[in-house]
Amino acid sequence: MIHSAHAQSSPTPYRITLTDAQGHVWHADEPVNDGGADSAPNPMQLMLSALGACTAITLHMYAGRKQWPLSHVDVDLQLNPDGKPADANQITRSITLHGELDDEQRQRLLQIANACPVHKLLEGKVSIPTALTEAAQA
Repeated sequence: MIHSAHAQSSPTPYRITLTDAQGHVWHADEPVNDGGADSAPNPMQLMLSALGACTAITLHMYAGRKQWPLSHVDVDLQLNPDGKPADANQITRSITLHGELDDEQRQRLLQIANACPVHKLLEGKVSIPTALTEAAQA
């Protein structure tokens, strides 16, 4: 599956409309103190939400296949909560599992969380080839 997204600026400063091939629409913005209207999550919050969503979905999928009693997952994420480290960034992730799970199941779910696709993407090497294209003349 090819994952894609399109970002388009708007007349409102820093408000971005995001779309995908399936027709989903969502937005990004910046806080008021950075010149935005704070009308949507900022780009870093969107990135953290992608990790949180992927973590919760992956855990529910795995527990469902195993028929484990996982009823609910909470994932809290923060980027550089203690300030930006000198040589990298740090995302802290706290996962709360709800359901009658034993210690072995909980530990296995922790391993699975660390293998969710967005987690692996963020920890891996990422290349972003970028090109400019010409705008159509009106």
